[in-house]
Order: sequence, then C-alpha cells, then structure tokens
Amino acid sequence: MDVRTAPYGSWPSPIDAALAASLDGRPEFVGAVGPEVWWTEPRPAEGGRRTLVRRPADGGPATSVLPEPWNVRSRVTEYGGLPWAGTERPSGGPLVVFAHFADQRLYAYEPDAPGSGGSAPRPLTPVSAVGGGLRWVDPVLRGDEVWCVLEEFTGPGPTDVRRVLAAVPLDGSAAEDRSRVRELTDDRYRFTTGPRLSPDGRQAAWLVWDHPRMPWDGTELRLAEVTGDGRLVRSRTVLGGPDEAVAQVEWTSGGGLLAVSDRGGWWNPYEVDPETGWAVNLCPREEEFGGPLWRPGLRWIAALPAGAGRAAGSGAGLVAVLHGQGSSVLGVLDPESGDLVDAAGPWTAWQPTLAVIGTRVYGVAASPRSAYEVVELDTVTGHARAVGGRAPSGTGGIGATSGTGGTDGTDRADRADQIDPAFYPEPQSRTFYGRGGREIHAHVYPPHHPSLRARPDELPPYVVWAHGGPTDHVPPVLDLNIAYFTSRGIGVVEVNYGGSTGYGRAYRERLREQWGVVDVEDCAAVARGLAAEGTADPDRIAIRGGSAGGWTAAASLAATDLYACAAVIFPVLELLGFAEETHDLESRYIEGLAGPPQTLALRSRERSPVARADRITAPFVLLQGLDDPVCPPAQAERLLAAMRGRSVPHAYVAFEGEGHGFRRAESMVRALESELSLYAQVFGFERADIPRLALSD
Repeated sequence: MDVRTAPYGSWPSPIDAALAASLDGRPEFVGAVGPEVWWTEPRPAEGGRRTLVRRPADGGPATSVLPEPWNVRSRVTEYGGLPWAGTERPSGGPLVVFAHFADQRLYAYEPDAPGSGGSAPRPLTPVSAVGGGLRWVDPVLRGDEVWCVLEEFTGPGPTDVRRVLAAVPLDGSAAEDRSRVRELTDDRYRFTTGPRLSPDGRQAAWLVWDHPRMPWDGTELRLAEVTGDGRLVRSRTVLGGPDEAVAQVEWTSGGGLLAVSDRGGWWNPYEVDPETGWAVNLCPREEEFGGPLWRPGLRWIAALPAGAGRAAGSGAGLVAVLHGQGSSVLGVLDPESGDLVDAAGPWTAWQPTLAVIGTRVYGVAASPRSAYEVVELDTVTGHARAVGGRAPSGTGGIGATSGTGGTDGTDRADRADQIDPAFYPEPQSRTFYGRGGREIHAHVYPPHHPSLRARPDELPPYVVWAHGGPTDHVPPVLDLNIAYFTSRGIGVVEVNYGGSTGYGRAYRERLREQWGVVDVEDCAAVARGLAAEGTADPDRIAIRGGSAGGWTAAASLAATDLYACAAVIFPVLELLGFAEETHDLESRYIEGLAGPPQTLALRSRERSPVARADRITAPFVLLQGLDDPVCPPAQAERLLAAMRGRSVPHAYVAFEGEGHGFRRAESMVRALESELSLYAQVFGFERADIPRLALSD
C-alpha cells in the first residue's frame, strides 16, 4: 500500500460519525435463564432503546425478544441497574420480568407463548403521579413474586424519595393497586441493592448505604432470614461500615456467603461467616476484584456450582472473578487453595456483569482490537469464545454492541465488516508523573492511518479525554469514537486521573475534597508530558469530557492556558448548583469531592467554571441534553450567560429528548461532527465532509 502525506486532521476515514453512532454502546446485564444466556443490548437507530437478547441453548444465533418500542432500562437513581430477571418453567417456555423505560413499570413477558413473538408484555406494577413515580430495579423471581428494589417518590423534588426492598405479585394484581406490593424492609437506609437469596431460600443478603456516603466510601452488608410466608426477619449488618465499601454479595451453591470488600485497601473477595461477620480474604492481592457500585446489579464475582470445573468428587465450587489494575480480566479462583487461573483470549477489559450456566461463565469483554461483546468461558476446557453482542468477523474486527436495523444483529455485522481493522488505533498504556511526583495512569492513542502520514516536521494535535464519574476509569479498548479522531490524524489520550478506580482506595481518595484541582492538574501533567517529549503539538492540545469529565474540561479552561479549545459535554459547571439541582444519588456526592456544606460556597467560587468564566479564553463547544436529570441544562445556561459579551468563540448544541448521555443515533452523529468541526477550526485544517459548527462570541 502506497503511503501518502497529508496534514494531521485532514485524513479521510471510513469511520464516519454515522458508523460510530450505529455501533455505539455495549451489551449489559448478562443473565442465565435455564440453559440460555440473555442480556440487554442498545439500539441507537431505534430511539436509543435497549432490547433484551436471548441466545438459545443449542448455540443458535442470538435474537432480540422485544420489538420496538419496548425499552429494557430502569431509572432507579437515574442511572438504573439490572432491569430484568428470568426463570425457566416446566412448560410454556421462560418467564421474564423487566422494567420498561417509558413508564418505569415492571412487566411480565412469556416469549414462547403461542402467537407471533409470544404473549404481549403485561404490567405488574402501577403508575404513580407523585414526583418521579414508582421505579424498580435489580429483580429476582421467587415463587409467585418478584423481589426487587422499589424507588418511590414522595414529592415533586428529586430528593423526595424513599427506597425499600419489595415483593411484587406475578399475577398482575398490583398493576393498578399499589397496596398489593409488599414492602420487605423499611426505608431507614437511603440506598439499597436488590436481595440475593441463598440456594435454600432461607436467607437474603443485600447492600445498603446512606447520605452523605457514596457506595465506594462505605456500605453495609445486611443479612436476614426468610420466613415461610416470605418475610425478612432478624435483619442485621454482618460486614462493612462507614469506611469499608462492600461492592457485591454473592452466595455459593453450598450456601456460603461471599463478598467483595476494600477493607484492605483493595477490593478483594472474602468468605464471610454469617453469624460473626468474620471475613477471610480468599485472594489477597493489590488488585481490584470489584469497582464503584454506580448501579444495583453489577457483578464482579460469580460462584460456579459445587464440583464445576473440578475433578469429580471435589468439594466447594470455584468462583469466577474479574480482577486487575486499571482494567480487569476474567479468572477462575479456587477458594480452597487461593489459586487463580485467567481465561485465555484477546480480551483485556471486562464489564462487571457475569452469569454462570453449569461449567460455563458468561461476561462482556473487549480488547484494543474488538469492542465489547458477550464471551463464553468453558471452565473445563479453558476455551473462551465470543457468542453474541458483536459483529462476527474473521479479521478480528469491531465487536458491534448496538443495532441499526434488524433485531438479530445482522445489520450490525454488515456495517462493522465495512471497517478495515488497519484503521484501528493502538493504545499505549503509560504512567506519567504529576505534582509531588504522583503517578498518573493514561492510555495514549496516537494518530493512525494505514496509508497516510504527516510531514516529519509536523507534530500531531491531541485531545485529552477526561472520563466521567469522577469515581470511575477507562480501560484501553477499541472505541470507535476514539478511532473517529485518530483515523483522521488527531491523537487521543485518556487520563485516569487521581480519583479514578482500578488502582486501589488510596488512589481514588486523592480526589477527596480536591475535585477541580487534582483532576485538572493530572490532565495537564499528561498533556505537558506528551508535548515535552515531542509526541503532541503543544499549540494544538484540546480537552474534552462528559458529565464529571465535562467539569474537568471546563475547569481546565478556567485554570490554565494550556488548551487550545475544549468539548464540554453534559457537564457539571457549578458546585453549589449541582448540589441543589441534581438527582438524589449524587446530591451529597459533592461533600466528598469538594468539602462539607459550610465550605462549599467558597470552593464553588474558587473552582467552578461558572464563577471563573472570566478566565476562559479558549474556544469551546457545549453539548447538552435538555432532559438531563443529573446535570440539568440550567448549569450550561449559567455558563453561557457568564460568557456573554466576552468575545470567546463558542457554540451551544442542545439535544431535545436526550438525558445524561446521548443514546439516539442522530444525536451522536451531530455531537461527533460538532466536536470535529471545532478542532478543525481551531487547529487549522480543512474538513469538507462535516457541517461547519457556527462559533459565536
């Protein structure tokens, strides 16, 4: 292949915004329904809904079981969580329950019932006219009921809410009658995960926490006995507390209690004595076997049946675990010996969702050469393979995680196979050093094109990506949103700044009361490091981020003149306003990030981009969903008002019908093209293949 020369940023690429949008998203919430594996999957071209996908036990192709407009997604705490559960029945096929996004009711569904597409989903829960209504998440089927988390609004405000464990009858008698829903717990705890039932059904375990803590600060593992008539009694805390974050609780097939706790500074797996709370670390390592519990139903460990994956006659079952630093791999842990064997394969990052069917473990994984896909591990043979949620490709190509037309994924496969893997970037995981010599972890994606280079004397433009959360992290995996830029000659560096997860509790607590300081400094240190070593053009470095990353991007413009421009996406822009306007889960988050209420006004003046708008001199684009309950448009509007008349080129692109994170294909296309247009205008290259973003003073 001939290699030609063209300026960075001007390179043509087959990865256009429409293609990136059509393949955006990933499978989530993998679960077992008898011998079948099921999961949810995005459909950007179908209004951004998530469908429910099933893969038959005979290994046939995975298919969607719910047509438009059904949207399998919960709004509990606005971020949702595990939205479905299913069970195999002796006859009539499986029974599935799920939360429908539009009205947040629980529905029962029998996909194999006579008729085309099975029976129509029937509602199990009522609609409430109070505030945000009734919402449900993290369900489990028990007899003739669904046990789950109930979030119930008691008034019009985002914090007028209570959460309890509840039992919903499967006969539909509660569909119009709230009184038919049994509450299993009181609402003394502000937040709760769903119940995990012991194999004999006699015990239930779940996690709780309270304001002002977030679930990675401190949670409690609650345990109760289940009576014959389905009540929870003798409820008590057996593990955790204000300074110990228990991320998951799990039962073994023999009735043992497992938990993932950071009591030793890292999230490790423990065996817990239900009576005394005595906990034994099953694999003491400076690695994370858990992560931030942003949504109920996340699963980093899963117990295999006794004897599964072992020689005949063995005792306790093995445990599938996700573990690592910065990103996670799938391994199988022997609790008796502490031996841990990792699954072979190309996958370098796994999402916190696991399901077990006999000797097989299912999860969602990606690599630098494949996007997130459903993977099956046979623990007997050690063989792992992709089984769904992706585009089949003999070249190791993109793993599609969302659809553009058909519900069986064939259109995704066709579109993904249009991409030559030679256009994929190759990430470099690196460690930089910031203030005081502190380590900063980052993934560098240099510009990459199979047939184009820039002149030897031209340095590439780079965009610093600040992830959301901020208590979260990014692994080095294939992301077409990154490839969209790198294949055009724009480098990307993703920064896991201080406060990120994946590197132990001490690393993530660097951000305590330092939000807007440590994150800003760390991103700047990485940008300066790339410039100093000659990797990036120091005059053409941008910063971008969404949500908490949007805060970091905007705060960076106000704190330094390092960046030539910024893309600020559904951001936090004012500390005081965020604390007063956001949803309940994060309404006290700011206390850990910026300080107690008595100092918040001062910190807001010192750090908030709105308060420091007079220091912003670089151009920016602000992308905002108008239905965002987490970072409401009022935040963006206040920054725009503060910038009025300041002669700083900027643009505001608002999206009707979008919330916190863009899910519709047309929104994703417009957002990507607007961002690229900003870079073209500021960095000084021509792009005739996208609409020009109008920048106004």
